[in-house]
Amino acid sequence: MYSFYKKRRLRNSLRYPGRDYSLPGKYFITICTVNKSEWFGTIINAELQLSEIGSIALKLWSEIPQHFPNITLDEYILMPNHIHGIIIINRHYENLVVGSLHATTLPLPDQSNIKNKTMSSISPKSGSLSVIIRSYKSSVTKYAHKIDIDFSWQSGFYDNIICTTGQLSRIRKYILNNPKNWDNKEAYH
Repeated sequence: MYSFYKKRRLRNSLRYPGRDYSLPGKYFITICTVNKSEWFGTIINAELQLSEIGSIALKLWSEIPQHFPNITLDEYILMPNHIHGIIIINRHYENLVVGSLHATTLPLPDQSNIKNKTMSSISPKSGSLSVIIRSYKSSVTKYAHKIDIDFSWQSGFYDNIICTTGQLSRIRKYILNNPKNWDNKEAYH
């Protein structure tokens, strides 16, 4: 059963297999609201008129580097039902601490053909893209619930590893033009 679950999980994952998302890199991120509900505001004249939850979502996004010192934010845009952004992980190899997590062995189903797994081998790495996005989504959701808004995110997020300066330039342009193209929103996440 575990091997079936493991294969299914890998097949459904949006992350690149074997990629360490805590190492330096540039990532284009898209995070959507559940059912693409337009919680963050309304586009009027190619500009987002922010709702209360939209204001906090934008503020919390801009504060990500305060909580993750090895992170730089590049272009980003909040849209009525999603956020696009470029996150740059600046972590230097000499700053990586290997073996700093002390993990206990987790019991897994049907361990007859599986050696012991530790929490550190299955959990997102500290400072990784998944941890950053999870923290951001959690903060926005907690705030929404404090003000009695039944807000929620779509599970997961979309990422694209940015490899070239040309690709970076095209993504920046896409982000900046997103509100202008909102009338054709079927073409967007």
